Amino acid sequence: MIRSCVRWSFLWLVLLGPAAGYADTYPRQPGVDVQHYIFRLTLSDETDEIVGQATVDVRFVLDGVAELALDLVSVGDGGGMSVLAVLSGGVPVEYAHAGDRLRIVLASAPHAGERRTFTVHYGGVPAGGLRIGPNRYGDRTFFSRNWPDRARHWLPLIDHPSDKATSEFIITAPAHYQVVANGRLKEELDLVDGRRLTHWKQSVPIASWLKAVAVAQFSARHLGTAWGVPLQSWVFHQDRDVGIVAFDEPTIQALAFFNEYIGPYPYEKLASVQAAGMGGGMEHATVIFYGENVVDRGPATNLVAHEIAHQWFGNSVTQRDWDDVWLSEGFATYLTLLNTEHYQGRDAFVAGLERSMETVFATEARLPGQAVIHDNLQDMRQVLNSLVYQKGAWVLHMLRKQVGDEAFRAGIRDYYRRYRDANTSTDEFRQVMEEHAGVDLRWFFHQWLRRPDSPVLEGDWRYDAAGSHIEIRLTQTQPGDPYRLPLEIRVVMDGETRLAHIEMDRKRQEFRLAAEQEPTEVVLDPDTWVLMRASLMRRTADH
Repeated sequence: MIRSCVRWSFLWLVLLGPAAGYADTYPRQPGVDVQHYIFRLTLSDETDEIVGQATVDVRFVLDGVAELALDLVSVGDGGGMSVLAVLSGGVPVEYAHAGDRLRIVLASAPHAGERRTFTVHYGGVPAGGLRIGPNRYGDRTFFSRNWPDRARHWLPLIDHPSDKATSEFIITAPAHYQVVANGRLKEELDLVDGRRLTHWKQSVPIASWLKAVAVAQFSARHLGTAWGVPLQSWVFHQDRDVGIVAFDEPTIQALAFFNEYIGPYPYEKLASVQAAGMGGGMEHATVIFYGENVVDRGPATNLVAHEIAHQWFGNSVTQRDWDDVWLSEGFATYLTLLNTEHYQGRDAFVAGLERSMETVFATEARLPGQAVIHDNLQDMRQVLNSLVYQKGAWVLHMLRKQVGDEAFRAGIRDYYRRYRDANTSTDEFRQVMEEHAGVDLRWFFHQWLRRPDSPVLEGDWRYDAAGSHIEIRLTQTQPGDPYRLPLEIRVVMDGETRLAHIEMDRKRQEFRLAAEQEPTEVVLDPDTWVLMRASLMRRTADH
């Protein structure tokens, strides 16, 4: 029910136009909602050419839609796909494939609520999206690489996160390969010609970049279930033993923490897959890819936690627009830090925050004018930067302090519950958090997510014995308007520690804190809650 409501909301916002907040430039089709894909693919060792058949089940949400457009890269110098036929109900239909779009003409205009199925027969050598080549042992492999909008290189589909759908992969490949993909395994069938058919079905709707296939000579291990979730590990057969160390314990730890902190895991399985030709990780729903050399470094605790966190945020709760990609990457980054706090303690957590802070300020110097939320994103090569990850995580950290631990966690859990398997936006997240905090957070979201810098504070303090107070002077030196900054100050006097709370909302301000004796230490933001560069020095002389 939530999914249906969110999709209708999306439709009306598109019809209202850019003012409604949809800023990336993908050409949306407001009358079209894909329900399900079936991708039948034939792979070979003799050629990099793939043979494909895609069945697309579409629900029309407006009367009178004239055509359906799917993304599919046309043939060019580097490869591409050729469309051989398009059918609906077994009958050929008119289509045009040019400029990386497959436009299917509808023979008759559908009514709102009507569903139709289209089958696309196609083939070619992928120019991207599906990597065909050797792994680190020289063995031939096939790995999807759809992020962020490269699924169109080998699959005909709506290649944008706003249209989530269930899907199936039915892969025919030489029988010496193992095949893993999203969802549950439905069938494995050895054919008489030395090939094997493998059928995986993803029964929960996901975005296009999350659809994944891996084909290699794997050691496939089934690890039982944890919290009702089947756990699997797929590593190159030469790396069976080190793969266990890299993935198994970090996976179980992260799954335990996120299930308890956020809510139930949203999918049919959780598989860790060693993938050729990449580093880091990729959060495909149910089937996470990790760079092939990750297994050499021991337990990949933080990497595994980050990619598993995405199963909740990014995968299940998905940004409706690429401008809001921080809702995926910022969430996964902060949840990884929370995982660290849970298992390793506050000091390790704060150390991670401090590293992230340095990254934020370095990135802001390198990308002046760039905020966390993109503004009318046009070049998908620019979709990710460290602000999306690290500053996005810091925004959640500061939000946690702003509303309190209890309201923050309740808001995160409710946000997941409301938008599970659906699409969302920054404003919708803000509204959920406002409900749980009982306060207006528009100022907070605006200054931290839409403003392209971070605060820099310089200050000093002195003790006034006659007045029995500490005088603190603070100046915000960053360009532009002042930030609104709720701050904590730790005061140490004769071994006793006190915590004072102030709020700075002007470029220059003075504060006075009552003190019966001269302090030995005055520290600004002692518990690392505010993203800022700050110095607070003791004033040795009046000036």
